Amino acid sequence: MRMRPVLAVASECAPLVKTGGLADVVGALPQAMAAQGWGIRTLIPGYPAVLAALSGARVVQEFPALLGQPARLLAARHGALDLLVLDAPALYARDGSPYLTPAGRDWPDNDLRFAALCRAGALIARDGIGKGKSRWRPEVVHLHDWQAALVPVYMRALGAGQPCILTIHNIAFHGLTAHTRLAALDLPEAEFTLDGFEYYGHISALKAGIAGARALSTVSPTYAQELTRPEFGMGLEGVIRARTSALHGILNGIDTGVWNPATDPAITPYTTPPGKAANKRALRTEFGLATRGAAARGPLCIVVARMSDQKGLDLLLDALPALTRRGGQLAMLGSGDRKLENAWLQAARDNPGAVGVRIGYDEGLAHRMFAGGDAVLVPSRFEPCGLTQLYGLRYGTLPVVARTGGLADTVIHANAAALAAGVATGITHRPDDAPALEFALAQLCALHDDRRLYTRLQRNAMKHPVGWEASAPRYAALYTRLADQPEPPR
Repeated sequence: MRMRPVLAVASECAPLVKTGGLADVVGALPQAMAAQGWGIRTLIPGYPAVLAALSGARVVQEFPALLGQPARLLAARHGALDLLVLDAPALYARDGSPYLTPAGRDWPDNDLRFAALCRAGALIARDGIGKGKSRWRPEVVHLHDWQAALVPVYMRALGAGQPCILTIHNIAFHGLTAHTRLAALDLPEAEFTLDGFEYYGHISALKAGIAGARALSTVSPTYAQELTRPEFGMGLEGVIRARTSALHGILNGIDTGVWNPATDPAITPYTTPPGKAANKRALRTEFGLATRGAAARGPLCIVVARMSDQKGLDLLLDALPALTRRGGQLAMLGSGDRKLENAWLQAARDNPGAVGVRIGYDEGLAHRMFAGGDAVLVPSRFEPCGLTQLYGLRYGTLPVVARTGGLADTVIHANAAALAAGVATGITHRPDDAPALEFALAQLCALHDDRRLYTRLQRNAMKHPVGWEASAPRYAALYTRLADQPEPPR
């Protein structure tokens, strides 16, 4: 089958570099789309971890002065990924986070670092890769979040005409920079307008993509609706409303090969809920949690999250007694806001045997937590899609989630009707509401007390579809429509 070519542009891609769900989606989508007849080549920055992981990379293009920086383009395969890597040491040869200094602040030149990525993407769209019959040139350009959202601006300036689709993974991050950076970023002053990329006197990379891409997608149907409302649109709700005819809510999936409890090398494999027992024992030991007695009679809950205001972990602190006084336990893995980190470390000291906390991120540990947990807690104030609840479903670790964004789209609440119909897969609660979260935790503990019912819910969860089977055809249809139809008038 001939693969129709797509260029994806993103700031991270699992398993090479990951800070969150964006990387998982960028890493999983190429394989899902290959089954639909679309071949994705993914352009990412050449961070040290990326370059170290590549073997057999070859130089396919030189950029003597890419926004003033020398750079070259590498092509490589990594597993199922077909990669284009922008090797620009002055921009990306930095250890640690792709976005933050060791002190936890944004790199001061992040605007230039990701504008250069966008400029490279536009040049690839215009010129392609290679020559003659072997020349590769995309029919569609798929952009992910603000770090890739300036591509349409550069494509217009360069005369590249392919349609772009921008996927908004989280509208909270705009990629703002001062208007005085127009010249340094080689952006046209004529587009620094209300209808272009101007945002309260700043350049907004995300707004540039929203205004300039032919199509917009976001990562769940509910989040697509939420983005048109002030409480979720983060100041861009008016821009989104003006483009609702171009907006598509397409639910994320997960890589069900990587996240498979029957074959996962990081755990004791299992195919049914009772098979989780060995992993649960190991997880309790790893986090120093009680293994018997009243302190261990309730559900073992897990949290794997970035510690930020968005994730609602401050609400969970307030609601924690609703879990621990019923014999529930909590194992947490995450990092981010230092105040939240310290508050949760203190909660672990205050609740020995009931609460364990690890600061940081460890992919193997995350797999062990999903395998060993009874429930995964996701009390987010907003959540565009969320992947942790999908991992939970896959591993029979019941999601307890705020009813927002993709969490609302993927978890069937265990109310009386769903329990009677035998379709419930978790618990949902009102977002940004500590008493509602307390009630949800109490319901979780009550369900857990009925071992036969809880096992049935776990079986429901493990059967729930969480891959790309439904969403990949929707992206394929969108790609086809964009590639085969002329651009409609705005």
